[in-house]
Amino acid sequence: MAENTDTQQSAPRPEFRMQKMFIKDLSFENPNAPEVYVTPQKSEPKVELNLNLNHKKIDDDHYEVALQVYSKVSSKEDDKALFILEIEHAGIFLMKNIPAEHVEMVLGVDCPTLLFPFTRQIVSQVTVDGGFSPFLMEPVNFMALFQSAKAKREAEKGN
Repeated sequence: MAENTDTQQSAPRPEFRMQKMFIKDLSFENPNAPEVYVTPQKSEPKVELNLNLNHKKIDDDHYEVALQVYSKVSSKEDDKALFILEIEHAGIFLMKNIPAEHVEMVLGVDCPTLLFPFTRQIVSQVTVDGGFSPFLMEPVNFMALFQSAKAKREAEKGN
């Protein structure tokens, strides 16, 4: 029994944490200002939202994980753009002694889960600064997205 305990204690402990967060790219367009502020909206605007996740290895222990958000919000009546927002918000994550079989899940679930609330806050603040009500993106279940993407990849391999 003592042998097993010694082996567990000598194995390096996994380390995971966000070390830095930063905006790589940010664009806010208000193509129909100032008219958009004086024309009353009769209904809720139409929202187009795309979210992408990218990651790349920086060195043996560090990864960059980036959320890319594109949103176009337009009037339902005449399809005029109210605003167009694009952001690439990233973080540098320390991932040391993480078992290889868990790295993909940490990059696809844990990293974006830590990053997303900050991305959401930036998007909200930028829309307020652009003269609109806060644009609050719905919370994202990165685990469900990860599992769905993994199942899709496995299904494609099988065909």
